[in-house]
Amino acid sequence: MTDSDDPYRRLRRTQYVLFLLMAALGTAGGITESLWLLGLAAWALIAAGLIEMIYRP
Repeated sequence: MTDSDDPYRRLRRTQYVLFLLMAALGTAGGITESLWLLGLAAWALIAAGLIEMIYRP
């Protein structure tokens, strides 16, 4: 099995993307005082946390 076929590698990449998305949306929501951006950041954090808890290798 190659590294590109590793399902955990894809999950880790998805998790990192969700964490970066959460940071970007949270920062933008805090600067603009936009609650819907902060809400999206919270959901991205929840999704990344669920991936961490369920698919932890």
